[in-house]
Amino acid sequence: MYRIGIDVGGTFTDFTLVNENEGGVAFFKEPSTPHDPSEAIDNGIRGLMNEHGIAPDQISHIGHGTTVATNLIIERKGALCGLITTKGFRDVLEIGRQVRPHLYDYSVIKPPALVPRALRCEAAERISAKGAIQLGLNEDDVRTAARYLRDASVEAIAICFLHSYRNPLHEQRARDIVKEVAPDVYISISSDVLPEFREYERLSTTALNATVGPRMERYLQRFLDRVSAAGVPAQPLTIHSNGGLMSVETVRHYPVRTCLSGPAAGVVGAAVVGRVAGFPELVTFDVGGTSTDVSLIHESKPIFTSNRQVAGYPVKTPMVDIHVIGAGGGSIAWLDDSGSLKVGPHSAGAVPGPVGYGRGGTLPTITDAMFALQRLNPHSLLKGKMAVQAAAARAVIMEKVAEPLGLTLEAAAEGIIRIANANMSRAIRSVSTERGYELSKFALFAFGGAGPLHAMDVARECGIPVVVVPQEPGTMCARGMLLTDISFDFVESDIALVDASSWARIIEKIERLTRDAAQWLASEGVDGADRAYDTVIDARYVGQNFEVQVAMARGTVPDYASFESNFHAAHLREYGYNVPERAIEVINCRVKAVGTVVKAPLAKLAVKPVPAPVSRREIYFGADHGWLPANVYDRDQLGAGAEFTGPVVLEEMSSTTVIAPGQRARIDDYGNLVVRIA
Repeated sequence: MYRIGIDVGGTFTDFTLVNENEGGVAFFKEPSTPHDPSEAIDNGIRGLMNEHGIAPDQISHIGHGTTVATNLIIERKGALCGLITTKGFRDVLEIGRQVRPHLYDYSVIKPPALVPRALRCEAAERISAKGAIQLGLNEDDVRTAARYLRDASVEAIAICFLHSYRNPLHEQRARDIVKEVAPDVYISISSDVLPEFREYERLSTTALNATVGPRMERYLQRFLDRVSAAGVPAQPLTIHSNGGLMSVETVRHYPVRTCLSGPAAGVVGAAVVGRVAGFPELVTFDVGGTSTDVSLIHESKPIFTSNRQVAGYPVKTPMVDIHVIGAGGGSIAWLDDSGSLKVGPHSAGAVPGPVGYGRGGTLPTITDAMFALQRLNPHSLLKGKMAVQAAAARAVIMEKVAEPLGLTLEAAAEGIIRIANANMSRAIRSVSTERGYELSKFALFAFGGAGPLHAMDVARECGIPVVVVPQEPGTMCARGMLLTDISFDFVESDIALVDASSWARIIEKIERLTRDAAQWLASEGVDGADRAYDTVIDARYVGQNFEVQVAMARGTVPDYASFESNFHAAHLREYGYNVPERAIEVINCRVKAVGTVVKAPLAKLAVKPVPAPVSRREIYFGADHGWLPANVYDRDQLGAGAEFTGPVVLEEMSSTTVIAPGQRARIDDYGNLVVRIA
C-alpha cells in the first residue's frame, strides 16, 4: 500500500509517495493551476500512479496541504460577508486595537475591514464576563439582520456576541434563526470558532473563517470529486496550521485553521527528519517560489503560537510559529524612485513566472539571477522536464538592473541574491536571536525549491555552523504530510488567580476539554489506543497584559507544583526574567487531541561509491572567487557516506544545492546532505 502527501504551492504542487511496507520514497512535481488548484492535484496523483504502476485501490492515505485560504485572505477574494454582533459593538472590527501597522510610515495603512460597515448589524443582548445572562437575546433583531443580509446577497455571516466564550447560548440561538431565514448562507459563530477572550481577535478570526468558508468549501468539493474520479478510495485529510491532520468535514467548519497549512507540514516533517539525523535544534528555512517561511524547532519540537496576523488581519488559532516574508524564487527585482535595488515582496508567481521559465515573464527575478550566475542549470530543470531560457534571463537582468545601475551582469545578479539573503537572514533572527536563542547552537534545515540555493550564504551570515538539506527538499512540505498525526485544539478561557487551593478547578476544565477532544477523535475514526492528549495552560503574572504558554507532560494529570515551576521557566525563556513571588493568573486551558496514524519508516540509504559527475560548469561564486569550474552530481545517484568539498553542485528533481569553495558536505545514513560552513 502507498501513502501520498500533497502540498499545493503558489508555483508548483508537490507530491511525495511512500511505500508503507518498504519505506521507499518517490517525489513528483506539477505546475500549480491557480484557477483551480484541484486540477494540479488530479494531474499529479494520476502522474504518480502511471509512473510507478500503482492501482488506485493501493493508495491508503492522502495528506493534503493548501494555501487556498491564505491566498483568499491575502488577495482579498473571499466571499461577501455580513456580521451580527452585540448592540453597540458593530465597529469593533474596524477600530481594532487602534494601533497603526507602522509607527512612522504613514504610507502603510491598515487593510480594509473584513466586513463593510453597511453589512455589520446589531442585536440587543448581553452576557456578563462571568457568563450570566444580563439581557436576553432580541430574536426580532436577529431575524431583521438576517433578512437584510440575505437580501444584500452575502454568501457568509459571522456571529460574534460579547463574552460568548463564557456562555454560547445567544450565539447558538442566533445561528438557528439565521439558518431559518437564510438557509444557503455559510455561518460562523465565535463560540465555536474561537471560544477565547479578547473580543477583537475573536471577531476577526470568526469573520475570516466566514469570509473564506464558501470558496474553501467549493474547492474541497472539487478536490474530493477529482480524487473519487481517479478511483482512489482513501478519504483525503488536510493539514492545518498547528501541524496536524483533520478531515475534510472539519475543514469545512474551520477553514481559517488552514492559513499555514502547507508550511506547517514542512516544519513538522523537518522536526522528525532532524531528530532522526541527530539535529534536535533547527531553524527551518523553506524558500519557495513566492515566499520564505522560517521557524524554530527546539528539542525536536516546533514552537507554537496562538496569535498572529495574516495579511494584516489577526488570526488567533493554535498554529506553528512561522515567520513569512515575500522572498522566493519568483520575487521580482526592481528599482525604487531613488534608483535603489529592491527585491520582492511581489512575485512573478506560477504565471507568467521568471523570465527563464519561458512562460511570458518580462521582469527579472531571483531565479533569473541564479540562471545568470549558472547556480541553477542553464539548460533545464525538473530532471529535464522543464526547458530553461538562460539567455533571456541574462538579458532581462542586464536591461532592468545592470545597465540602469552601471553594473556588470555578475554584480547585478549577485546584488539581487545578496539583498534576498539579507531579508531572509533578518527573518531568521526574528524567530531566534530576538527571542533569546543562540544561533551557533542550531542547524539550518533548508528545503523548498530554492532553499538549498540560499542556505549556505544565509547560514554564514547568521553564524549557523551546519546546514541540513533533506532528500528532494522541494517536496519537503508534501513529505511532512506523511509524518504528522490527526490533531485538533480545544480551548476554554478562565481568567482567574490560581494557587494550590484553587487548582482543582483547573483540573476540572482540563478534564472537560479532554472529554470533548475524545469525542472529536471518535468522530474522526481514531481508535482509543491511538489517542493522546496534550495539555497547555496560558498564564501570566498578575498585572501583565499578555500570557505565556505552559506545556504539561503528556499522559499525566498536571499538579500545581509542576505547573508553577514550568510557568516560571517559560516566562524566563520568553522574557528573560521571572518573579517567583508574584501571583499567577490563568487565562486559557488548552487540550490538543492527537490521533496517531501509521507512518512509513524513514528508510536508510545504501552506501555507494561516489559516481562520476554528470557534468561540469562554470559558476559565479561572488567577487572573492569569481567564476570557478564545479562538478555537478545527480543527487539521486549518491549513497550514504558520500563526501564533497566545494565548489560542487548537487542537482535533483525538485531543487539544486550549491556548495561554495571550502565548504565540506556529507550524505548521512538517511540521505540528508549535511554541510559544514567554513
